[in-house]
Amino acid sequence: MSKGPDAFRTISEAADEIGVAQHVLRFWETKFSFIRPMKRAGGRRFYRPHDLVILRGIRRLLHDEGYTIAGVQKLYREQGAARLTQAGGGGEGVPGVEAPQTVAGAAPAGLSAALRSALGELLEARARLGETLAPRRD
Repeated sequence: MSKGPDAFRTISEAADEIGVAQHVLRFWETKFSFIRPMKRAGGRRFYRPHDLVILRGIRRLLHDEGYTIAGVQKLYREQGAARLTQAGGGGEGVPGVEAPQTVAGAAPAGLSAALRSALGELLEARARLGETLAPRRD
């Protein structure tokens, strides 16, 4: 009996589906901070459908396209999860995973302004926090 497309996968099921050994998935977790499967009692890992798309992308970039681990890390920093999702099959038919709607590297309309606004708010909060926590010189 096979699981539905939106079911969580154990590490053995995920490894079989991705085509790598279980220890490789555990190793990737140490190298890619954005890989965070759910962990239940006893540390048992469960991978979400979105995790599998990302893992497929990482596997394809490392094994098929010749990227290094540092190269995939840089790609993630510069282009985000959308690039890994795209490499992993675009997320088509996977619940909770949307295929990128823009040209690679381009932000969706309005996203840049929203990010700038959020960054401004965070910087203001950081400044206020710094003032509050700064040692007083009386």
